[in-house]
Amino acid sequence: MLMIVAFACVSLVIFILKYVFGNSGPNPFEKDCREPLKEKVYDKKEKNKVLKQGFVASKVPDNLDAVIIGSGVGGLGLAVLLAKVGKKVLVLEQHSRAGGCCHTFTEKGFEFDVGIHYIGGLMDHKPFRCMLDQMTNGQLEWEKLENPFDHVVLGPPENRRSYPIYSGSARYSEELKKRFPGEEKAIDEYLKLVKKTGKGIWVMAVLKLCPLPLAKFLIYTGLVKHLSYFYKMAPRSLTDVVNELTENKDLRAVFTYIFGTYGNLPKDSSFSMHSLLTTHYLNGAWYPKAGSSEIAYHMIPIIEKAGGAVLVRAPVNRILFNDAKEACGVSVLKGQEEVHIKAPMVISDAGIFNTYENLLPKELQVMPEIQKQLSLVKHGEGGLSIFIGLNGTKEELGLKANNYWIFTENNFDELVEKYMNAEREDASKKIPLLFVASPSAKDPSWEERSPGKSTLSLVSFVKYSWFEEWKDDKVTNRGSDYKELKQAFIDSALDVVMDIFPKITRDKIEYIDAGTPITNTHYIGAPKGEFYGVDHGIARFNPELNATIRPQTPLKNLYLTGQDVFLCGFAGAIAGALTCGSVILNRNLHLDSFLLAMKTKYIDKKLKDE
Repeated sequence: MLMIVAFACVSLVIFILKYVFGNSGPNPFEKDCREPLKEKVYDKKEKNKVLKQGFVASKVPDNLDAVIIGSGVGGLGLAVLLAKVGKKVLVLEQHSRAGGCCHTFTEKGFEFDVGIHYIGGLMDHKPFRCMLDQMTNGQLEWEKLENPFDHVVLGPPENRRSYPIYSGSARYSEELKKRFPGEEKAIDEYLKLVKKTGKGIWVMAVLKLCPLPLAKFLIYTGLVKHLSYFYKMAPRSLTDVVNELTENKDLRAVFTYIFGTYGNLPKDSSFSMHSLLTTHYLNGAWYPKAGSSEIAYHMIPIIEKAGGAVLVRAPVNRILFNDAKEACGVSVLKGQEEVHIKAPMVISDAGIFNTYENLLPKELQVMPEIQKQLSLVKHGEGGLSIFIGLNGTKEELGLKANNYWIFTENNFDELVEKYMNAEREDASKKIPLLFVASPSAKDPSWEERSPGKSTLSLVSFVKYSWFEEWKDDKVTNRGSDYKELKQAFIDSALDVVMDIFPKITRDKIEYIDAGTPITNTHYIGAPKGEFYGVDHGIARFNPELNATIRPQTPLKNLYLTGQDVFLCGFAGAIAGALTCGSVILNRNLHLDSFLLAMKTKYIDKKLKDE
């Protein structure tokens, strides 16, 4: 009997090693593709020649290897990976510019980023930095934020407490202990827990890359929780874990403040998801020099060099299938006519809901396998973004390269639940949570590009249902009631900003507007105005869900990439691209990027020593 168990264990290890380390396809990370930095292009007309190439049938390349729906970083990133091994890929974007949540827009001379506020994990020679360097041929530059990079502000105006969040494990811990004497044990235990939990994320990639029967074996035998502390902690809520560590309500708030980066209340959040975000920023935060449009701007030429293209104003209205129910192309709606584009492979970065509910023929939507996947997920919460253009430099306005997370109370569960359950008119009068950052203060090229001006980005959560009645109206003409509601939210947020930043006054404001959930639906195709795709609550981290929703769909030649395949946010979408690329190319690209990072670190060190 022992021999049988031993044999089974050895066989299991061999199988797992095969799908973690086994590689047979071409490797986009085979060599270091970084090139010497080229001169920055700031001219918008020149950049738009790359970012705003409009769709016409004559621009579609012949003999495509794949079509990707959506130009978010999950789609563009995957297109780059495929292009680096010689694949000819067409990326189709419904909006007027490429980039998804990485695109920018300009109003009254102010450029605004719509989704990139700060990115962690970008230390030199780390795998994530290596991936992005290779995906942009080393042309994308990053500027590190100040330390502290975040400020957590708690309480009403008459009793506000501010807690700076520092990067670096030692500094993070030391500074919190200064602010919370007597809580040293809780702080050390919290840091230990998030590190231990976050390290186990690799098993999620295994569940998505190994054969489904093997993934189910790991899940149903309980081995997945023994392999990974991430899955052991996944069912536990952030509130429960933190409340066991300390009775101090402000410290609980400081431990949990960053829940806004994935969109779930602490009581509904998996501690494992929260651990990933905490450790993601533990060594600092960065911002792309010259703004987030640089990401797409430096990816697209790599796709084009391999014979592919990235075309905008190209709304895909359905995926095409042959008689064998195999994906064989897409239909693009050009005016009232459909343009059919054939390809042996279709990959969707449009999200699981858009893909399965809007782009499949009705007879395929009802397939049990499709319906099962949809039953496992739900929409994330809607988002509100407020964009402010200011007259004045960062010095004149007191703005720095950091972020403020502002809350009117320290019990986030009660605070946000009460707000989200309120009537919309009441909710609009007092926003209880607000993220505030200055993209212009983070970007060292800003003063050269827009002297004497500054920008602010404010982010909060709102319910899609508060704005749903106007969803079918024209985006630029949604009526006075909509504008009044939107203005009420703007005024509420502005009151908070002017209280925290006394140098910002109404006379300094040259431009202000807001994007609501239905704005997000129009511009980035988010069905319910969500920032982060599929909801990231505890259920999202059920290992069965993670194994079931993978790049391969139940339909042959149709794949998924981006946030919904792996995790939310910029890093999560990139991980989704790597996971999908791993399946298509039949090799572990997560491992390949890690190995290249180690190799470039060794070579760069050797060159430096010489």
